[in-house]
Amino acid sequence: MSAPLAFRLANAVLGAVPPASAAPAVELCLLDLFACAFAARDTAPSRAARALATGEPGEATIIGAMRRAAPGAAAFANAVAGHGLVREDMHAGAVSHLGVVVLPALLALSQGRVLRGAEFVAAAAVGYEVGAVVGRVLVNPAFSRQWRPTGWTGPLAAVAAGARLLGLSAEQTASALALAANTAGGLNEWPRDGGDEMFFHPGFAARNALAALALVAAGAEGSATALEGPAGLFAAAGAAPPNALPLFAGAAAEVELVFRKALPLCNFAQTPAQAALRLREQAGGLDPASIGGITVRASEAAVRYPGCDGTGPFTRVLQAKMSIPFCVAAALLHGAVEEGHFALPAPPELLRLVGLVRLEADAAATAAFPARQGAEVIVTLRDGRRFSAGLPDLQPAAAAMVRHRFRDAAVAALGEVRAGHLADAFAALPAVEDVGAALRLAEPPA
Repeated sequence: MSAPLAFRLANAVLGAVPPASAAPAVELCLLDLFACAFAARDTAPSRAARALATGEPGEATIIGAMRRAAPGAAAFANAVAGHGLVREDMHAGAVSHLGVVVLPALLALSQGRVLRGAEFVAAAAVGYEVGAVVGRVLVNPAFSRQWRPTGWTGPLAAVAAGARLLGLSAEQTASALALAANTAGGLNEWPRDGGDEMFFHPGFAARNALAALALVAAGAEGSATALEGPAGLFAAAGAAPPNALPLFAGAAAEVELVFRKALPLCNFAQTPAQAALRLREQAGGLDPASIGGITVRASEAAVRYPGCDGTGPFTRVLQAKMSIPFCVAAALLHGAVEEGHFALPAPPELLRLVGLVRLEADAAATAAFPARQGAEVIVTLRDGRRFSAGLPDLQPAAAAMVRHRFRDAAVAALGEVRAGHLADAFAALPAVEDVGAALRLAEPPA
C-alpha cells in the first residue's frame, strides 16, 4: 500500500529542485506584490487589516507601514494589501491568486532568520507549484460558483513553501499540509454583493499557514489522509482524489505560467476588456453614444463565475471590478480601464452601455480554457454597422510594466530615495544576501 498522499507530497516538497527558469518569474511576482501592497495601503480593507495586525506587536514588516507586527499578523496584513487592487498575480489553471498567500508568508518567515534570495526563490517556486497542482484537481466552474479557489489552494501552497524554507521533516511537513487542508474555505458570495471578504481570503490563508507550521514545530500532528480520505480535502470539494501530485513535471514550473494582470479587475474580465479596447482603437473615433448593442463571447468559466455577469446596481467598487459588462463598457467609453473608472456612482453613459451587454459562452474559448483565455467583443451601432475584435488569449502585464508600477508605487509610499534603495535591494532576487533585512526598506522612513 502506498503512503498517504500528504506524506508523498511532503517528500516531493522537500526534495524538489525548481528549474533556474523559475527565478525571474518569482522575482516579478514579488515586485508585483510590493507594487499592489503599496498602492492599496489606504483602501478600507488594507487599513482594517493593518489595524488588526499592529495590535499584535512583533518584528515583522508590514509593507508600507512604519509599525511592525508578529509574523502571522504581518503576513495577514500584507496579503490583504497585496490583493487590494484586484491586480494580483493569477494562475489560470488553478483559478488562484497564489502570490498573495505564498509571498507574504515567506516574507514574514524571512525576518526570523538570515534567508538568502536563492532560498526564498526555491521555497516560493515550490509553494506556487503545490498550489497549482492542487488547484488543477480541485477547481472547475461548478466549484468556483460556490467556493473561492484561493481559499482552498492558498493554505497548502504557503505551508509547502514555509516547510521548504524552514527545513521541516517529511513527517512535520505532511502534518502541516493536513492542518492547512483543515483551514481551506472562502465563500464566493462576495462578487455579487461586493463585500470585502475577497480581500481577506488570502490573509486568512497566509496566517493559517504560519499557524500550521508553528503547530507542527511544537509537536502537533495532522491526519495522514487529510487530503485523499473519504472526508478529506478532495472529497469535500467533490473532486476525485488524484493518485499523485507530482511537482515540476511539466515543461515549465507552474510559477512560470502565472501572469501579472495588466488591468485592475477580475481575471475573467481582463480579456473582454482588452478586446473592447482593441475594438475601440480599430473602429477609430467610435462614438459610445452611437452604440446600440454589445455582445461579449468568452469561456464558460468566465461568463459563469460569480459576479462576472453583474449589470448593477453597482453600490460597491468590487461589484464593478468583477463585472464583465462594466469593464467592457468602461473600455468602450474611456478607451482605458483604470482605477479611477470604477468610481461610484458610475456615470449614466457608462451604465447605459452596461445595460446593452449580452454575455455568451463561446465553445472554442471554453475548450481552450485554462491554457488560453480568449474573448471577443461585438458592437452593433444604431445605424446597423458592426465592429468586432477578439483576442485568443489574455494579454498580461509585461515585465517592464510590472517594474514601472513597482517603482511608481514605491516612490509614492516611501519617497524617491528609499524607493530606489528598495529597488536596488531586490534588483536580482537570487543574489540577495538577507531577504528579511532587505524587506525593512519597504517600511517608510521615520
